[in-house]
Amino acid sequence: MKKSILILTLAAFGAFQLSRAADITGTITLKGTAPAEKELTPIKDDPNCSAAYASGLPKTKFYVVGAGGELADVIVSLKGISGKSTGASAAPVVMDQKGCLYMPQILAVQTGQKVIVKNSDNCVHNVHTVPKDNAPQNMVQMPGGADLTFTFDKPEPFLKFQCDVHPWMFAWVSVYDHPYFAVTDKDGKFTIKDVPPGKYTIEAAHRKLGAQTADVEIKDAGVAQNFTFEIK
Repeated sequence: MKKSILILTLAAFGAFQLSRAADITGTITLKGTAPAEKELTPIKDDPNCSAAYASGLPKTKFYVVGAGGELADVIVSLKGISGKSTGASAAPVVMDQKGCLYMPQILAVQTGQKVIVKNSDNCVHNVHTVPKDNAPQNMVQMPGGADLTFTFDKPEPFLKFQCDVHPWMFAWVSVYDHPYFAVTDKDGKFTIKDVPPGKYTIEAAHRKLGAQTADVEIKDAGVAQNFTFEIK
């Protein structure tokens, strides 16, 4: 009898081990030469903004690429998942306005997750969301003013933030109804944590380069999935 119990216990433990969640990791790279970024020349006409750029004007950051082709600001997510959002209890994501630019420019959050917007500039901004599926919001933020808080009820890719006072200021926030996503860092790397066992379609989406998908399966360990975007 004791032997049977031991066998059942070991079997149950083995099943638990096989069914544990694991991470999906990978690297996104760019093959080819990205289009040249453009100087944000209107900044020079605003003394409050241009004061931060005595050594030269900033440029657009549509393609953030490392020396080896590592591609940042790609949003990697699992498709076909809904109703799994933990956004209401997730830590807020912070976006700052500094040097009259949004930082970071690309973010991803869950439905119900707070996006905290700060104003580190010595000038007024208005934070204006321009969604397709969510309700638009438009709030003024004075220099040194209180942080603004935004939440979104519906999934939506690349929801635009803009400042109507400074028309070169943009950011994009992708909203998901689950926690299984990540944004690639400056080295093109990402980690989607604690994915339950199963078969999934994973998508890598770049705002300018489009999206790619691949099939992955989580079994008893994490998996790696890389993507390469190409500019011909």
